[in-house]
Amino acid sequence: MSNNNILRRLRFTFDFSDSDMMELFALGGMEASRAQISSWLKKEDDDDFQGIIDKQLATFLNGFIIKRRGKKDDTIPKAEKSLSNNLIFRKLRIALNLKEDDLLDIFELAEFRISKHEISAFFRKPTQSQYRLCKDQVLRNFLFGLQLKYGPTPESQA
Repeated sequence: MSNNNILRRLRFTFDFSDSDMMELFALGGMEASRAQISSWLKKEDDDDFQGIIDKQLATFLNGFIIKRRGKKDDTIPKAEKSLSNNLIFRKLRIALNLKEDDLLDIFELAEFRISKHEISAFFRKPTQSQYRLCKDQVLRNFLFGLQLKYGPTPESQA
């Protein structure tokens, strides 16, 4: 999945305004302008589209964690230069304070079958033998489940 697609999905799911997005980037330690955010949210075929790099998305996710959970030791976490699906999944889990059963429920909403053991393997250290890479399909279904759980309902859009 592209970083831009992940950012678009999170914005829609949690109904973030431009100001909210700017605040989340600022909480993560980066100033992002309204124009910059707008270009990241555009579709790939738009002339004004601009790709968001891993470090910028990591900054946004760190800001999301701080907004939902508060700062740890009053410090802003350093944004990773490289993001994997496993790390994105972990950051969203932390921000939303999700336990394994919550994750299973979210996957069930997306009608995606996965076991507790498979989920726990995504959060292990890469050096452990039980570690598994989180593939795009898993992250896509997780984001879809989040949208169904936290996103706007059809009644709220009317």
